[in-house]
Amino acid sequence: MTEEQNGDRAQANREKRRVALSSVLAAVLLTATKLAMGLLTGSLGILSEAAHSGLDLVAAVVTLFAVRASSQPPDKEHTYGHGKVENLSALFETFLLLLTCVWIIWEAITRLYHGMHKIESSVWGFVVIVLSILVDVSRSRALMRAAKKHQSQALEADALHFSTDVWSSAVVLAGLACVWLSDRLGAPWLYAADALAALGVAGIVVWISVRLGRRTVDDLMDAVPPGLREDVARAAQVPGVLGVLDARVRRSGPDAFVDITLSVDRGMPFETAHGITVQAEEAVRKLLAGAHVVVHAEPAQPQDEGLEAQVRLISHRHGLEVHNLRITEWHEKPRLDLHVEVDRGLTVGEAHAKTEAFENDLRRAHPGLGRITTHQEPAHDTQIKVSGAALGKEQIRAALLAASRECNMRCQPHDIQVADLNGELEVTCHCLIDPGVLITAAHDLTQKLEQGLRTKFPQVARVVIHIEPDRKR
Repeated sequence: MTEEQNGDRAQANREKRRVALSSVLAAVLLTATKLAMGLLTGSLGILSEAAHSGLDLVAAVVTLFAVRASSQPPDKEHTYGHGKVENLSALFETFLLLLTCVWIIWEAITRLYHGMHKIESSVWGFVVIVLSILVDVSRSRALMRAAKKHQSQALEADALHFSTDVWSSAVVLAGLACVWLSDRLGAPWLYAADALAALGVAGIVVWISVRLGRRTVDDLMDAVPPGLREDVARAAQVPGVLGVLDARVRRSGPDAFVDITLSVDRGMPFETAHGITVQAEEAVRKLLAGAHVVVHAEPAQPQDEGLEAQVRLISHRHGLEVHNLRITEWHEKPRLDLHVEVDRGLTVGEAHAKTEAFENDLRRAHPGLGRITTHQEPAHDTQIKVSGAALGKEQIRAALLAASRECNMRCQPHDIQVADLNGELEVTCHCLIDPGVLITAAHDLTQKLEQGLRTKFPQVARVVIHIEPDRKR
């Protein structure tokens, strides 16, 4: 993560802690006020609201600690970070809410069936409930803004608590209004409105709790919103991708982790394939801002892959190099003629077995193949390391002259250079020969000169001979 991203994350954590702390203070104020007024008036509706706010206080404190814990960076035991602490916090809050509902429902039913409790309809009861609604609306909006901005489920759960209080307080307010009317109209049956209001509060809280609990469990089980996986797969389908084999998304608090497996052309160079995975990562991050994306590329055979590409890929799989590849038609079937370079240390039998395995794989990959003719030749040895003392130019000249005499063709080597390149000896020289000699014969001569030089000096890794006509002849 860059310094800028670390700075943004630190700022986000400070904002989350600040809004969580303000919610704790608001919950303390509301709980104390409702409890005092509920005891003074004897209203079960207000007391149920006080209990509800008390649990909101506990939930707000849990949220504050969860936000602090989730901001800790990943460690050896928690490689995906500590974001799941927020989900556990939300689940704990759900259990608290449901527990409250059980008590409220029990008390309300008891009062409805075993007589009404005397309730004082004081103006202060209305004041407390209206004040509660104003505070709840303010806190709910602030928490929800922070939750959406920072992708925090703990803050979202706290926001749902405060928004639930708004509706439940409205129900209690209606219950208190009915009690007030019963005192003015002389209708005692309206006292039941308080207990019914408490049942209304419980019903709202149960509905919100079940909804919140289901979302929390989904996050703990790494469930993703419908359609998100498909959106991620579409975003990763950048140019060069043959297909998206798998796409997985999980969340840990505010962080999203995405694992994608793509199929790319198996004949594609490694750097090109890597560039495609980088493009796919960037495309997914545009969809999920700040996501941690890992893209794996699997080689696959494209539909338009030609026979020549297949031959070269299969040869590399067998550790062979091919050249002079020619594809013709033989009895209405493709015919292959090619040269295969094998390890210089192999016997004829070993080399034949290696090329035969290569040919069998070719036929399995392309069942319609006709005749295959392979010419085996030893691979060029270009990796011989330097050993022994450095070579002198006169030693090289003598070896070249001796080799030319064995070929019965005169050669005058000059401008001989011996260089040590990255631990390997390279010999370059110019060679004067009869201008009337055919180029094919001259080429054969240079090959024999090179072979003779390598035989005499095995430490030579590279030989370059430039042929020039001898104008003096």
